[in-house]
Amino acid sequence: MPATQEGLLTLEEFRVRYAGEKPYYEYWAGEAIQKSMATFPHGLIQKILMRLLDEIGYESASEVTLRIDKDYEPVPDVIAVDPPLPQTYSTHAFAVVVEILSPDDPFSRVLRKCRLYEGWGIERIIVIDPIARLVWSFENGTLIETAVLGRRGTKEATVFELWAEVDRRMAAS
Repeated sequence: MPATQEGLLTLEEFRVRYAGEKPYYEYWAGEAIQKSMATFPHGLIQKILMRLLDEIGYESASEVTLRIDKDYEPVPDVIAVDPPLPQTYSTHAFAVVVEILSPDDPFSRVLRKCRLYEGWGIERIIVIDPIARLVWSFENGTLIETAVLGRRGTKEATVFELWAEVDRRMAAS
């Protein structure tokens, strides 16, 4: 199927060509952007994050396509929502979104995603660098190092808990 005259894909063309196929792609204003390939530590961090966020009362999932804006369909590493749960794709703002950096992720693309998420009204935007072991919260257009992954009422999921569990599991192997 040909792309539009300007060389950009329509959303419909993108969905026919790329949706649901591995490697995964995201739709960015007419472009198909391939997601970075996840490493084992990346997947382990996703799993632990989801457990930590669930323990404080969220329902979390990984690799969920967001259909909040007709021009963008990003697929964040982890999302955490309050009920009611989306029945298919997430189509409105929710509580927490997490992006875990891969070695080949352009940081400029991650910042662009954060700005997009913030514009949509997502409450907490987290970026994790597993190699440097840094965790940031994106607030008012700026990345700020944080110790809290998510907060619900008086309960918190912390960065300390995340790295302690990663270390425990990696040492046991």
